[in-house]
Amino acid sequence: MLQGAIAGLAIGGVYAIIAVCMTLMAQLVRVINFAQAGIGMFGAFLAASLAQSLRMPVPVGLLIGLVTGIALSVLIGLITQRWLPEASVSARSAVTVGALLLLVSLSFILFGTRPMTFAPIVSGTAFAVGGVVVSQVTIVMVALAALVSGGAWLLLAKTTVGTKLRAIADRPVAAELIGIPVTSLTIGVWAASGLIVTVVVMIVAPTQTSDATSLSMLVIPASAAALLGAFKRLGLALVGGLLLGVIQGAVSQLPELMLVRDWIPLVLIVLFLLWNQRKEVWDAAR
Repeated sequence: MLQGAIAGLAIGGVYAIIAVCMTLMAQLVRVINFAQAGIGMFGAFLAASLAQSLRMPVPVGLLIGLVTGIALSVLIGLITQRWLPEASVSARSAVTVGALLLLVSLSFILFGTRPMTFAPIVSGTAFAVGGVVVSQVTIVMVALAALVSGGAWLLLAKTTVGTKLRAIADRPVAAELIGIPVTSLTIGVWAASGLIVTVVVMIVAPTQTSDATSLSMLVIPASAAALLGAFKRLGLALVGGLLLGVIQGAVSQLPELMLVRDWIPLVLIVLFLLWNQRKEVWDAAR
């Protein structure tokens, strides 16, 4: 089980990074971006397709896929910013659900429904201790998760840009009136999240079930991780993602529990929602 738990840190790092990005977007642009993993999937699929179908050099394909991921994220951001500026978080987030379904459907049309073969960006064993093998992907994913979480915290807490972003999140109209470039900074958040998640999906895709639906549905366990921090606390989103990956990795080593592995995030989401509503239920019962 220990080997499975360590291996699970790789996908746990992906969950953590997506969860951190979702938390940032919920706090800064009032959107829970359910299309986050779908954007990364589409960029990764485009890069792999260009390399395989057009014999394009892999680095060039990766660059085009990365730019596409950023552009897709910015496009969704522009739509929500321009047409739904005063809408509720639920309404703005619903747009990203539609974008997710559109991206999955478009990937089926352009790239087919079969799993894609990806050229590994990071591969091989980093080291082994006591018979437990730690892969380079695991090291990279955990390091990136810590870097993204820590970097986001430093940006918001210690920089002028972070102060402006927090002002936009608290009082967008007031921020605009005092001269803060609300639209530019908001779109910058969308672009940064698209960049980060596309890079992460490109790195981890060769080690996962690489069909469009599976990669896009990475947003479900990431959402469970973000829920641990109530879409407000970056540290808890980081811990939740890594812990969820470890649990899934350990469970996958037990044949009798293998089938429930993918249900774990859904169960955690339901339990969190029930726990979060306990006060209202208890008050109604009095």
